[in-house]
Amino acid sequence: MLFFRNNREDGAAGYQAVIEGTANPLKWLSFGILSLKPGHPPVALRFEGEETALVVLTGTVAVSVGEHRWDRLGGRRSVFDGSPASVYLPADTPFAVSAAEEAEVAVCRARAQAGGEPFVVHPDEVRVAGRGQDHWRRQVRDILTSNANGRVQRLVVGETINAGGEWSGYPPHRHQQERGAEEAAFEELYYYRLNPPHGFGVQVHYGSRQSSGEAYVARDGDAFAIPDGYHPVVAAGGYELYYLWFMAGPGGRVLVPYEDPAHRWVNSSA
Repeated sequence: MLFFRNNREDGAAGYQAVIEGTANPLKWLSFGILSLKPGHPPVALRFEGEETALVVLTGTVAVSVGEHRWDRLGGRRSVFDGSPASVYLPADTPFAVSAAEEAEVAVCRARAQAGGEPFVVHPDEVRVAGRGQDHWRRQVRDILTSNANGRVQRLVVGETINAGGEWSGYPPHRHQQERGAEEAAFEELYYYRLNPPHGFGVQVHYGSRQSSGEAYVARDGDAFAIPDGYHPVVAAGGYELYYLWFMAGPGGRVLVPYEDPAHRWVNSSA
């Protein structure tokens, strides 16, 4: 199974697994959601053999890591309200998260060795750019990309916003093989939110032959594991589609996507 429907318990506090354990089709990545309530004690976690990026989706949190403590991280009312605050944690690092108001934190993990130092990426340090053309324009927020070189082992993390009717991951691309300058191997994981939340998008996934593939209706709180293949996604008309994305693979952190040759021509269509 690659597509994971939102079956988390509404109103539940604490850590809830989304894609991990025996049901996880990915080798390098795992994912969960941390829901925090005011007045509750801090949630303490530690992930053995995995480095972690905590992305504050909504609300304001405090994160404690050994002698480090960062207060008032975040502040978004919605994932559509600008860039997030995030915390990077090396593998095997115990940490605790608390909140004075209701908050939601994405817990993005990748297999890694212990080592390195925790650090914060503040909203004004997130690189925001518009990408694409015609009907595949989107806003991309780079959270842990080149800014984390030398400080992060494998994780690459960001957010994308599609306006209604707009595609991203387009022209369709993949990153499933190590092929030098043509392609680098990365797994990827998406977590979707919609505005308004009762909307939907469509996630497409296909292999090297276009005669085979799947399309999934992506709703608020769903997630998608991408071990391979091409994976474009579109927002339904009238709805904004957000997805948190993060990646890791056996090599380094330099992304070399390979565009489907059948659709590469659209890059020069404007």
